[in-house]
Formats: sequence, C-alpha cells, structure tokens
Amino acid sequence: MTTPDQNPRSLAVTALMRIQKGAYSNLQLNQTLDDAHLETRDANLLTNIVYGVIQHELTIDYQLKPFIKKPNKLQPWVKVLLETAIYQWQYLERVPKRAIFNETINIAKVRGHEGIRRFVTGVLHQMDRTGLPDPAEITDRTQRWSIQYSVPEWLITTLIDQRGAEKTEAILNVINQPANQSVRVNRTRLTVAEATAQLTADGYDVTPSAVSENGLVLHGKPANHSELFKRGDITIQDESAMLPAESMHVTANQEVLDACAAPGGKTVQLAENVDESAGGQVTALDIHQHKVRLITQNAKRMGLSDRVDALTLDARKVDDAFADGMFDQILVDAPCSGIGLVRRKPEIRYEKQLRDSEALAKIQLTILDAVANKVTINGIITYSTCTILNQENRDVVAAFLADHPGFISQRVQTANALKADRESDYLEIYPDDYGSDGFFISQFKRVR
Repeated sequence: MTTPDQNPRSLAVTALMRIQKGAYSNLQLNQTLDDAHLETRDANLLTNIVYGVIQHELTIDYQLKPFIKKPNKLQPWVKVLLETAIYQWQYLERVPKRAIFNETINIAKVRGHEGIRRFVTGVLHQMDRTGLPDPAEITDRTQRWSIQYSVPEWLITTLIDQRGAEKTEAILNVINQPANQSVRVNRTRLTVAEATAQLTADGYDVTPSAVSENGLVLHGKPANHSELFKRGDITIQDESAMLPAESMHVTANQEVLDACAAPGGKTVQLAENVDESAGGQVTALDIHQHKVRLITQNAKRMGLSDRVDALTLDARKVDDAFADGMFDQILVDAPCSGIGLVRRKPEIRYEKQLRDSEALAKIQLTILDAVANKVTINGIITYSTCTILNQENRDVVAAFLADHPGFISQRVQTANALKADRESDYLEIYPDDYGSDGFFISQFKRVR
C-alpha cells in the first residue's frame, strides 16, 4: 500500500479541497504532481480523478445526496472522498469496484478516525445495494441537462435561448470529454512538416490541425516533454486560440499592439510574422507586472525577444503611452468569462453567473473604446474572446460599431477557411465544431 502522500486517490482529495478553496485546477494539479513525483500510471489516475470530479460535480452530488442524512455535519474532505469514489465507480471502466471501495475506506481510515471509516464504509455499501439515482429520470429538461452534464441551469437556459436546444445539447455532449493536446509550430524555426517528422520520431502520434494552419494535435507524452518544446520550436496552444492572430495576416513591416497579452501565446504568434529590420514590432500590454514577465519569458523561449516590447499598462489607459494612429493592427483578446474553455478549465462553469458576462462586456467595450484611435486609417482591430455567450461577443460588436461610425465590420478569414459559408463577418467556434475551445473573433476596419 502506498503512503498517503504517494497515494494518487488521497492526493486527489487534497488537490480537490484546495481547488474548492480557490486554487486553479490546472495550477494545483501541476503543483501536486511536481511535489509527489508519481509513476506515470498513478499520475494519470490522479489527473483523471481531479478533472473528472470537477467536470461531473453536479451529477456526482445528485447521486451522493440520498446517502448523506446530515450533510451539515459531514467534514468537507469526507464528502470529497466519497465524490472521488463515485467518479471512479461510474466513469473509470478499467478500475474494479472492489479496488475503489477498498482504497476509499483505507483513505478514510488513514486521514480520519474509526467513526469516519465506519461511515464511509456504510455509505459505499448502501450505494452498492440500492444503486445510484439516475439523472435521466428527471422530467424537467433544463434541470435534467444540468444534472446530466453538470452545467448550471442559468448557462443551459442562456445557451438554449441564444443557440437553440439542438446546438446546446451538442455543446453539452462534448464539454466533459478530454481536451486535445495541441501545439503551434514556430515558423521562424521550422516548417509544420519538419515539426511533424521530428515529433513522430520522438514517439508522438501527430495529426494536422483542422482548425489552424500551423497547429498540430499530439497524442502520447505531454508536449512539454518534447525537445521541440524545450528549444522553443513549438508552443502549447489550443487550436481555436491560434485563430485571432492567424486571421490578422500580419506582415513584416507592421506595428502591432497586443492590448491584453499575457501570458503571451498570441504575442509570439504575431511576432513570428514581423521583421524588426523592416520596421515591424509587437507591443504587448498587461496590467500586472508579473504577467508581463510571462510574456517576456515566452518571447525569449521562442527566440522572438527582439520583436516584442512588453509593457505593464492597463489597456484602458493607452492614451498615456501611445500616439493616435500609431499601430497598423491591434489585437484585443479581451478579458472574458471563459465559458468556451470549460473542457480545459472545468471549474469555470460553477464560478460564473450571467451578471459576470454582462460586467465583463462593459470592460471589453471600454478597452475597445480606448484603443480605437490608436489604429491607423485602414488599420484593423481584431476583437476576440474565449466565451460563447452573446453578451460578451455579438452584443459587444454591435455596441462598438454603433458607437464608432469610423469603423466598419470586416469578414474574419482563416487559413483553413473555417465556416466559409457563414452569413456573419465574425467567426464563432463552439466546442462541438472541431473539438477545440469555444472562441469568438470579430474585426473592425478603421475607414476614417
């Protein structure tokens, strides 16, 4: 039997408790893995349990509720332990039920006292005898989908209202599936074909991205273990997140402003296309100094430091730093609710409310208002978010164009001609479209 600090199931309980108290799931999981030095099999189990419990939290709590008679007296870690047991039992087909129950009872014994061990044992045996309640039996559709897919009812109601029931169910069907591991090739270093060949030789299963021309989807080892990543020849980036910079079609001599840049993935993507000797440069802003350091580090790792000028500045205060008409293109990858990222950051769905989207939309418009005069005549502002709600996307576009008659909408065009038959100028990517994150991209051309 592994010791508690090496037991992946016990470590999962610890990590989930910290995430409940406000830690980011990806950062907490990485910290736990770094500290524990687990074998690959145990590390995978830990990762699976942590993300799985978060993804299916509403479903699991619905199934657990009948077995907890006095929830207010239950220690939080004991509830989390039982949640991990249900997740493993219901979602991990290769793990025998006997092993799950035995490990759960042992963790209760090690972490608690005899009374907790008896309680956990009793709950597990009662679940086994009676079975778990089936969410499919819930008659109300919104409530049923909320429990089945573990998504708050407000979000389901909003999506049905904006996208219709069929599209909403298609989105819900994919958001609890594992996110693709995708990378973008640094074209200043090598071609996509060269990167594919080297990654394949390094033991990865490599598939070209259907979304972005310089993207690859990897299966096998973590991408950051590859030599190409360590050398800065590739960077880890979701396929959808590659599209805003790609759609800008930046040329070598252009001055570009990345107004909300940290941690710098899109900054370095833009920088690959400019040439300092031709007058090209990318100016990257973030309001927090420690995040500006991340941009600088990212540019250095990718060998693009000479093309990037990273500054600590609130994008709403660009008047303090830049002359009007200074930039050929501006990217506003705006702060947003992140609802398009729920597959990659599952806790987002529980943390946000519709009022958050409405408040963020006001911030987005303020940033767009601030940078509008900084782009030259015939220059382009690209506005993007990683959410799928109208409040932060379509409504912001309509408001900006209504308030700025000197700008017109420009059709967003990507290298792979995504959704070429769409009626809108803006481009909307949903999690069920290509298996990538949800994203929104719109472009405004300054005509006077």
